[in-house]
Amino acid sequence: MAAKYFGGCDVGSTTGKAVILDESGTIVAASIVPSEIDPELTSVLSLEKACAQVPDMGGYRDIAYLVGTGYGRNEVAFADKNVSEISCHAMGVFSCKPLIKTIIDIGGQDVKTIALDHDGSVLEFAMNDKCAAGTGRFFEAMSRIFRMDLNQFSELSLKTNRMIPVTAQCSVFAESEVISLLAKKNPPEEIAAGIQTAVSKRCFTLLKRIGIRPQVTVTGGCAKNLGLIKALARIINMEVTSLPVDPQIVGALGAAIFARKSFTLKNQEVTLE
Repeated sequence: MAAKYFGGCDVGSTTGKAVILDESGTIVAASIVPSEIDPELTSVLSLEKACAQVPDMGGYRDIAYLVGTGYGRNEVAFADKNVSEISCHAMGVFSCKPLIKTIIDIGGQDVKTIALDHDGSVLEFAMNDKCAAGTGRFFEAMSRIFRMDLNQFSELSLKTNRMIPVTAQCSVFAESEVISLLAKKNPPEEIAAGIQTAVSKRCFTLLKRIGIRPQVTVTGGCAKNLGLIKALARIINMEVTSLPVDPQIVGALGAAIFARKSFTLKNQEVTLE
């Protein structure tokens, strides 16, 4: 009998992610691709890239059960089911480290904080989707001002223990403030550290709305920003727990876990009938 595989596809505003699990629940493939204008195309490209890593899969049509998530989840036309990214991030984190009870998910266009129950379900969440400040796109804009990529910007902010506060609450005004600070010959590394601190304070504000319970982790591409993780740990006065998987695929992982569970439940119901 042919092996069965289960998929999760997270269609985000800046990237599409896919994770494939085998019947035992082990990750056999994962992918990250830039988002296209058409969310459905993003889902296809991410799934094709992941499926190509599994030798006995002919393509995403071979997935036994597929769950879509992310802002473009409704555009994954061939998904068997759609689940919110909040639930998928919760499940993905819980599967990696069950002791984590608080998640900060920094996406391309929004920031979410999620409180987890003992079984990985969502207790409460808070979301900032009204402004781009503190999101992945915000960091992209900041790094462009410094003429750096995101990794270089992160490394720059780690080169100092001092920081120059960036006080603007709006993404556009923050860009103007940073350009002005650089023009006045302030140390670039201290300005970069100030940006990391400003974003951390925004995250802290959202965390206070749901209550901070150890352990805390960060998901999304911004979790790879070590300067942000350092600043955040200082602001919340708590270690930020790392994950054993790429933090950018956590939503897709959670979706794949839901897919495997849904398929099992569906088969049990058929057997009972």
